[in-house]
Amino acid sequence: MSKPDYSGTFNMVEQTNMDSYLGALDINFALRKIVCLLSPSKEITHDPASGAMRIRTLTTFKNFNMDFTIGKEFTEDLGPVDGRTCQTTVSWEGDNLLCVQKGEKEGRGWTHWLEGDKLHLEMRVAGITAKQVFKKA
Repeated sequence: MSKPDYSGTFNMVEQTNMDSYLGALDINFALRKIVCLLSPSKEITHDPASGAMRIRTLTTFKNFNMDFTIGKEFTEDLGPVDGRTCQTTVSWEGDNLLCVQKGEKEGRGWTHWLEGDKLHLEMRVAGITAKQVFKKA
């Protein structure tokens, strides 16, 4: 069975528990407050045939690009987020994208899934979970 194509532009419509998640990443108080006020959008390009994917997270404060091939481990530079690097693998779990980030923080990763015109993102670190929901533009 073919996997879903995640390509598109999505704008955030909902966010929960982001401050606690950022605190678990040791992000300072002032930066956490700024990040929690942002309304990011995501631009995703995905080639289902090759597994190549690019996720651009865009805000008025800072942008973050993630380029990878599904199923292949790579070194991810999380400098724009928390100053760390980690070994990252994004793979399929059913129709969901499951990301495992191995590094200084235990249990770090995320899951993306599509429901209709909405893109869901669940972020995890050290037992803390935050969630964002984006709507296709």
